[in-house]
Amino acid sequence: MTEPRAAAEDLAGTASVIGGGPAGLIAAEVLARAGVSVTVYDRMPSVGRKFLLAGHGGLNITHSEDRDRLLARYGTSAGRLAPMLATFGPQDLRDWCAGLGEPTFIGSSGRVFPQAFRATPLFRAWLARLGELGVRIETRQRWTGWADDGGALRLVDADAVTRDVSSDVTVFALGGASWPRLGSDGGWVAPFSALGVAVTPLRAANVGVQVEWTDVFEDRFAGAPLKNVGLTVRGRPVPTVRGDAMVTRTGLEGGPVYAIGAAIREALDADGTCVVEVDLRPDLDVDQLADRLTHRRPKDSVSTWLRRSIGLDPVAIALLRESREDALPNDAAAAAALVKAVPVAVVGTMPIERAISTAGGIAWSEVDESLMLRALPGTFVAGEMLDWEAPTGGYLLQASFSTGVVAARGALARLTRAVGR
Repeated sequence: MTEPRAAAEDLAGTASVIGGGPAGLIAAEVLARAGVSVTVYDRMPSVGRKFLLAGHGGLNITHSEDRDRLLARYGTSAGRLAPMLATFGPQDLRDWCAGLGEPTFIGSSGRVFPQAFRATPLFRAWLARLGELGVRIETRQRWTGWADDGGALRLVDADAVTRDVSSDVTVFALGGASWPRLGSDGGWVAPFSALGVAVTPLRAANVGVQVEWTDVFEDRFAGAPLKNVGLTVRGRPVPTVRGDAMVTRTGLEGGPVYAIGAAIREALDADGTCVVEVDLRPDLDVDQLADRLTHRRPKDSVSTWLRRSIGLDPVAIALLRESREDALPNDAAAAAALVKAVPVAVVGTMPIERAISTAGGIAWSEVDESLMLRALPGTFVAGEMLDWEAPTGGYLLQASFSTGVVAARGALARLTRAVGR
């Protein structure tokens, strides 16, 4: 399909969408296409701020890999998200982009980007479409809970003026708690918890990890990339993830770090410590490395030996030294084993304010298959407010769009039943 079409046309009714990110805006579009009068409320001066920031250097909107691999990226929530990705999947999202005048292309990594690469042209076209559909967007409106009767939504504007608004259905899409300056601050947790809705605590996801580097290593190599490495978590059943990691003054950042983030949190929660093993040469096995390391010139230092034999750069060699209290091994077999699994002691993750996304959220048991809250019929939840997580690579946006479409269709189904169709 080229657009997330609704199940019914010209359906009377009103809908409030709380949150103007991708999940909320796609829900608004689906509802408006069916003839529902839709108002989007957002606490920021403009909508889509995190979406625009994510696409500033290139909007990775989804991924092209096959369905099984795609679903595996969502970990323990794959089963719950599977029907939603079937409802509005990667090809549907690509068709939707094309319908806005932004056909997509697949990058060398399998990631999908709009033709203009950045988010701004796509988002402008989207806002224009929403305007044509009659969607009203009210900014500087913070949702703080429900009115005393439990039905109307309580909103507070920038002048601290409170008002209550009512609608036939409501879709919440307030995001998690990462990048709060862009709008998602997790302030919704308390009102939902007070209602009795189970909320798994929000945790930082897709975030850097903290490592206590020595002063010498930190001063010299902060900002240096560890190129084409493999990362895994010692003692955890997580596959090795390859990519480029970045050394920072406080630890490590980058795609492979984010991809094993859940396993890192689990290890820290269980043991208080976590060892990330870095494979500096993932294209070679330990025997191949050992064979290459046997060819050493008599006068070569250890650094020169590692550079000439297996091509390690200065930051990789320094990481090897950083991992040991004693000298680096001179034995080829021992050096090869270390290169394949450099232990890096992780002491924590960076704070949630520094995270790209969050784990945790409203428990799946609290919503039905249409994402309606069991405790509050007529109220639906989408996006990162739900308890799921995914690595970067287009998976976050894809699930946000998919759940937004499903929540909107659930709301339409409820409106349809209400009018007896």
